[in-house]
Amino acid sequence: MALFNQDEFNQFIIDCDVIGFFDKPITLKSGRTSHWYVNFRNLTEDVYLTEKLADYVIAYAKDAGLKPDCFYGVPEGATKTAIITQLKWASQQEDYGRGTHILPMGRGKPKEHGNPKDRLFLGMPEGKTIILEDVTTTGGSLLNTLDVLLEAGVPVMAAIGLSNRMELRDDGKTVKQAVEEKKVSYHYLSNALELLPLAYRKYEPGKAVAREIEAELKKYGNHELDLG
Repeated sequence: MALFNQDEFNQFIIDCDVIGFFDKPITLKSGRTSHWYVNFRNLTEDVYLTEKLADYVIAYAKDAGLKPDCFYGVPEGATKTAIITQLKWASQQEDYGRGTHILPMGRGKPKEHGNPKDRLFLGMPEGKTIILEDVTTTGGSLLNTLDVLLEAGVPVMAAIGLSNRMELRDDGKTVKQAVEEKKVSYHYLSNALELLPLAYRKYEPGKAVAREIEAELKKYGNHELDLG
């Protein structure tokens, strides 16, 4: 029996107001402009909701057969989610005890001097590691983090995004393709094609915004979506 319920998680995102719409486009971290965003910040400012989010991540990982030693968040987007996920995951393991699991955290801005372990991390990941990212557009932050961990010798087994905007990178590759070229599997808990219709029905931003978003999905991801 599956532990992760896709429909329930999608509704959780909608209920937590993670999706937003704009009449005038905003610039995303990727540098692209868009009339919509996925922002987990409001959710992860609430301890209860962040714990529920961690439960969804763990359920997904179990269903996918992933058995890591460590969850590590992309600085700074998924740091809090990963810390709580790692705490809950570690406490569920049979061997849980003093010294059995690290609580890792990356620095948003590396220190200029010192041991690489201390310059890059406030607790370096150890053992089989899953990287968590909140939102992937072109995957820039995720891929940079992945490179840092691989260069540091961390055995990364998978990368998981909380939500995938389903866009192609400028090189024409999907984020999944770019990540898996580095011999790391890529997964996501939700995606734009499922979330946008739900969010559009809730917020009713208007047909002009709908047409702009449909055009974005066609331009950046080659997806056809009719929001109504």
